[in-house]
Amino acid sequence: MAILYTIFVNLLIFGMKVLSLFNDKTKKGVEGRKRSLDIVKSAFSASDKVLWMHAASLGEYEQGLPVLEKLKKNFPNHKILITFFSPSGYENVVKKKHIADAVCYLPFDKESTVKEFVSHFDCELFFTVKYDYWYNLLAELKCKNVKTFVISALFYERQSFFTTYGKWFVKQLKQNITWFFHQTQHSYVLAKNIGLLKSSVTGDTRFDRVKQLRLRDNHVDFVEEFISDKKAIVFGSSWQAEEKIAKMISEKNKDLKIIIAPHDLKRVENLKQIFPSAILYSELESSPTLQPSDSQTLIIDSIGLLSKLYSYADVAIVGGGFHEAGLHNILEAATFGVPVIFGNHYKKNPEADNLILAKGGKSFEDEKSAAYFVLDLFKNEKMLLEMSENAEQFVTKQPNSSELILQKILSL
Repeated sequence: MAILYTIFVNLLIFGMKVLSLFNDKTKKGVEGRKRSLDIVKSAFSASDKVLWMHAASLGEYEQGLPVLEKLKKNFPNHKILITFFSPSGYENVVKKKHIADAVCYLPFDKESTVKEFVSHFDCELFFTVKYDYWYNLLAELKCKNVKTFVISALFYERQSFFTTYGKWFVKQLKQNITWFFHQTQHSYVLAKNIGLLKSSVTGDTRFDRVKQLRLRDNHVDFVEEFISDKKAIVFGSSWQAEEKIAKMISEKNKDLKIIIAPHDLKRVENLKQIFPSAILYSELESSPTLQPSDSQTLIIDSIGLLSKLYSYADVAIVGGGFHEAGLHNILEAATFGVPVIFGNHYKKNPEADNLILAKGGKSFEDEKSAAYFVLDLFKNEKMLLEMSENAEQFVTKQPNSSELILQKILSL
């Protein structure tokens, strides 16, 4: 199986190089990896003690960050390395303020490449987030006696570990992982059933981060004036399906204010065609004579505002759940006591099921059903209030996951 894994890695590298000829995102990942070794050589000496977090993409980074921040406080003299597999994670983080001494792509998981990369610093602690496992890397860290953890681990039945050929993969995790911190009891039980006994249930670290969002200044210029005294719906990370819902709602109830933050700013042009009378957020910044309250729809054509915008919402409709792209972050809305509406494609998002069970959110198979539910919700003040309170309590009652993880790490 080790030979097959090596073949898989080589095929992955070859495939990404070919795809990079046609896909800008893949090209960034391939080209970025050529700089990874130089980045760590520049940031660290061979004697530097390093805390290393690996995240597949942006969502996993946000799950791991609360733990990394606590570790940094406990090890203030250690340096920080953050690696990514996906450009969507790397590109978002490297351009912003962060706590790391070095941010780079994780090198491809070839044995010789990994050995050279790891040799340039003294890694004292490593953790990966959720389920991004690279077996040559884990083996090399084990050889160097590095404590290695999985934060917010999430096992599910269709992973390779639960197949007839999965024993080799399970063996690698048994040998090389110090401890698993599971998001859910279900994940914990699945892991124990295949012999991964060094584990505990600590919950989802994203709850720690979204609880902190309540404590910061969430003011966004012009939004209060735009909403005025009306009810507001925030469409977060919207795709075409959510735009369709927004259109239906805006046509049926002219008193509702619509704020749309698309998942991709390339959608702004299409949104202007769908909502010709909408105001762009950039227009409010550049044209002080514009009256924000004159329009029903505000299109957010800048990044970094969404989590603050949810604090203004009476209802949030979060994108990605009406197709296989996958549901975006619903917790950033729920933490502000906002009922969250989304599509039913969220099989790797246990928090969605749990929010529905808590009666703070609801999923739908199609856009029309979602639109009509939201319209009815605004006619039922009692139900709207109950869903709001349920959403807030759902987040508030979650355990302080990062603190539980920290205490266990310090005890090992």
